[in-house]
Amino acid sequence: MSSVLPIAVTAAGAFTVTNVDDLVVLTALFATSGRGGPRHRDIAVGQYAGIALLLLASVVAAVALLAVPDRWIGLLGLLPIVLGIRGLVEAREGGADEARVAAPVRGSVGVAFVTVANGGDNLSIYIPLLRHDLNAGALTITVAVFAVMVGVWLLAARLIAGHRHVQHLLDATGHWLVPVVFIVMGLLVIVTSGLFGG
Repeated sequence: MSSVLPIAVTAAGAFTVTNVDDLVVLTALFATSGRGGPRHRDIAVGQYAGIALLLLASVVAAVALLAVPDRWIGLLGLLPIVLGIRGLVEAREGGADEARVAAPVRGSVGVAFVTVANGGDNLSIYIPLLRHDLNAGALTITVAVFAVMVGVWLLAARLIAGHRHVQHLLDATGHWLVPVVFIVMGLLVIVTSGLFGG
């Protein structure tokens, strides 16, 4: 079980870098709670359900890719790179706006929908991550780490929602930080896959 720590650290890192924008979304949801927005309980249930759906979709895709040689999985790294470049272009043009979540969201189903819609691009990281080490032990560790990280995200978002200055800073940096992280993660997927030899 010496591989538990590396798997847990990798899962925590993958969750963190792919959900920086989700922290902004959750903060916005908590900020509207009690003022027509979803209740705290609905936010928590919806967030867990949304992340669970994203993980399930990633596992299904990873299993479907078992027949594909490891080195060709590196091509999946192109998707987060493209998404990252697009995000940087939108940020430069002022088009990236996490406030799109300000649209009325009601109940846990609405929160789950927002989570899946906002996290659809996370699949480009989760699929190669799960495909690299797809077994019951690694999957159990990854799911457990994601469950803990969702709890951390919910707590952090609830605390941030009470501090407008912190939320504003996250809004300001999230537009360029998230795309850069996606580009780096995509490059890592390509390099570690051995796509270009090795």
